[in-house]
Amino acid sequence: MKTDKAALVLACIAVVIGIGSTNGPVKEMIAGLKPQADAAVMSYALNQAEDDLRAQITRRAEALNAQPVNAVVDRVWKAIPGYNGLEVDVEATYRSALLRGPQEGLKLMYRQIKPKVSLDDLGAQPIYRGNPAKPMVSLMINVAWGNEYIRPMLDILDAEKVKVTFFLDGSWLSRNKELAAEMLKRGHEVENHAYTHPKMSNLSRPRAAAEIEKTQKLLKESLGVTNKWFAPPSGDFNQQTVEIAASLGLKTVLWTLDTVDWRNPSPESIVAKISSRVEPGTLILMHPTASSSQALRGMIRGIKAKGLLLGTVSQTLSPERIVTAEVE
Repeated sequence: MKTDKAALVLACIAVVIGIGSTNGPVKEMIAGLKPQADAAVMSYALNQAEDDLRAQITRRAEALNAQPVNAVVDRVWKAIPGYNGLEVDVEATYRSALLRGPQEGLKLMYRQIKPKVSLDDLGAQPIYRGNPAKPMVSLMINVAWGNEYIRPMLDILDAEKVKVTFFLDGSWLSRNKELAAEMLKRGHEVENHAYTHPKMSNLSRPRAAAEIEKTQKLLKESLGVTNKWFAPPSGDFNQQTVEIAASLGLKTVLWTLDTVDWRNPSPESIVAKISSRVEPGTLILMHPTASSSQALRGMIRGIKAKGLLLGTVSQTLSPERIVTAEVE
């Protein structure tokens, strides 16, 4: 019985195919139905591709999304800046991808989420490092002497495409405004290193305030710089120093790693020390000395080899998140 029904169905199909192969209403009906079938198949394929695209974006978003990190006062490192979170906008990315087309590649649209607690919320606290989740470090170059090495160091920084922060002694700045202006012209940050390189913890409150404020005004008047950071000479300070700087709108910055270049170590030893110990958020202290000048290129390349970016103190201590190339 089942065999008879199967044979009948096959016969009917053969008849329809046979009729459809000749001119007539059946062929016209089939011809009319075929585009609709193609359209249905194409519509299904398109919907499936769009679903796959959305799923791909969602997977990447889940892998990249990160919660913001609040600034904190650490028992050892004192004030540590916060770090912005990241949230991929799936819908905006999906719409953008449809407009771009597959040939443009997938670019993820995102928003950064600010932490609830920032450096400004921590009060008058010294800063020794950036957030350990941010893969960026800074070279802090304190300048009170060593003019002969500054331009060679600037040339190396240009060649390596690295920007640093120079902390300028005010008395040095008063005598070397042209050289300080060249630092700015080459894209570097210039900040406050007091005026006469004193031991800040030994000073009275009025004298300490005068040391910082005099250089702050000189930076503004001679270079047009609005001062943000203060680096105590020789790393010597007390809580009074930090509070005075804060009253002038400045945050007190020290360092995570010291080249100790004033002792004239070999350039190779400086490169080895920095390359082996540098990590995300590290602030590296140096001066325009012969040792650091000769070690500078090797330091930069050693830092980059660890997958770290180099930026100014402002960039490293900023909560701004470092994002990958696939995110825009």
